[in-house]
Amino acid sequence: MSREDHMPTAFAEAVWRASSYSGGQGNRVEVTYGFAAALPVRDSKLPAGSALIFSHNA
Repeated sequence: MSREDHMPTAFAEAVWRASSYSGGQGNRVEVTYGFAAALPVRDSKLPAGSALIFSHNA
């Protein structure tokens, strides 16, 4: 499967960075910014997998 099979195009080209809430033993989540109504979060071990989408109010 290609990356596009799982990740919406808008997030596929996003620049992801480690969340400050990530643990230090490889259990890291990544976030990306630049979306007005959403804060996408993904598992760093599965970068082509699905992202959870949170509102900025969450």
